[in-house]
Amino acid sequence: QVQLVESGGGLVQPGGSLRLSCAASGNFFSVYDMGWYRQAPEKQRELVASVTSGGNTTYKDSVKGRFTISRDNARNTVYLQMNSLKPDDTAVYVCKASYMAFVKRQYDVWGQGTQVTVSS
Repeated sequence: QVQLVESGGGLVQPGGSLRLSCAASGNFFSVYDMGWYRQAPEKQRELVASVTSGGNTTYKDSVKGRFTISRDNARNTVYLQMNSLKPDDTAVYVCKASYMAFVKRQYDVWGQGTQVTVSS
């Protein structure tokens, strides 16, 4: 069983910063892509940023220049540094990882999410 544990959410004023962390643990052969999604109330879940095992990154247009995704492969951890936060960034941020199990099947696993609230 593979689990993702997120941390780093909280309440921050507009223009502030937060750093989210997501660590994968359990039984797996390797972790492939990792990413952050977010879902605001009454809105559809959307991809915020993702990073491949090789370090290639993808960002939602509205967060480019403000958010930075990175990963530590040795620790199976992905980070999302969020700067210049806006009220529209308020959402539950959920980590996702694709991994290869020892049975040689690829799976996706989701974290439980961490709340990010941007408000004055």
